[in-house]
Amino acid sequence: MTSDTPGGATPVPAHTSGPGNTVVLYGDPGAAHVLGVYLDPRCPYCKRMENGLGTVIREAADAGRFRVEYHFGTFLDDGGGSGSLHALAALGAALDEGSEPFALYLRLLYAEQPPEEEDGFADEETLLKLAEEVPGLATGAFGDKVSGGVYLPWARTVSAAFERGGVESTPTVLADGDPVAVLGPGGYAVTPEAFLAQLSERWG
Repeated sequence: MTSDTPGGATPVPAHTSGPGNTVVLYGDPGAAHVLGVYLDPRCPYCKRMENGLGTVIREAADAGRFRVEYHFGTFLDDGGGSGSLHALAALGAALDEGSEPFALYLRLLYAEQPPEEEDGFADEETLLKLAEEVPGLATGAFGDKVSGGVYLPWARTVSAAFERGGVESTPTVLADGDPVAVLGPGGYAVTPEAFLAQLSERWG
């Protein structure tokens, strides 16, 4: 559940780590390798990657091949709106219900992502309606956190950490710090086989 830092500081979700708990963890924390995944909820190219490789990545993490460290930005909001920030705060609420509800909700948000020029995720009712399709999120606690904006301050902290991290575009994926190609020349996700082959070249 919610982890409150001492002194009434910003509440942070479960399954997070790093300075300010700005890194979202998925998989075995003790895994030998780390796959860093950098996303923005409103990014259409992130949608293509998640649709093509998101499940593949999490299944490999479930098998213990690596742990995933998600880093979320909200820079698409800079062009107008707050959908990325609100979606990220809702993802924080999902984390309190477990890694699996978070993963399913992340996949659903990208599957139902509004067009880039629209700010659909800024509407909390939209975020709550989508969550009805995710087992584990039909809880009063989740709904209250989304409606109450509990994790909006955390989401801003996560976004600021992303901006300081040196990654300039999304999606970006790093295998133990080294870039991995996740989009092909046409801007669509590489095949799962091509993605996993890159990891095998690095890690065996």
